[in-house]
Amino acid sequence: MADDSPSIAIRAVWFVAIGWWATGILLTAAWLFSLTVVGLPVGVKLVNVVPKALTLKQTDDDVDRVEIGGSSSNSSSILVRGIYFVLVGWWASLLWTGAAYLLCLSVVGLPFGIKMFNRLPRVLSLYEG
Repeated sequence: MADDSPSIAIRAVWFVAIGWWATGILLTAAWLFSLTVVGLPVGVKLVNVVPKALTLKQTDDDVDRVEIGGSSSNSSSILVRGIYFVLVGWWASLLWTGAAYLLCLSVVGLPFGIKMFNRLPRVLSLYEG
């Protein structure tokens, strides 16, 4: 699949002008939604938008990487994922998000922060996309 992302110059301007602060708002909203059973699907969808909101980078498949109700061959069962989320995922995702966001605020840490954001669905709910 061809990369439909804007040029690196446009993405850099976006990150400096909008991406860094908009992503912080998006992450806060996603985490807060994820704390409720009703809001969890919305929170997960917001988590999947983070790389695009941060740098306008198109995702590999532009399809939701986390699915709440189903399972994939690489994912743990929904029961295991639910238990993990309740015991570990909600607080681990908060710490992971904070660390990734701080890394994204520096030029040197940006690639690592983006990779961490791409792994956020795994930290939140054990989903392997």
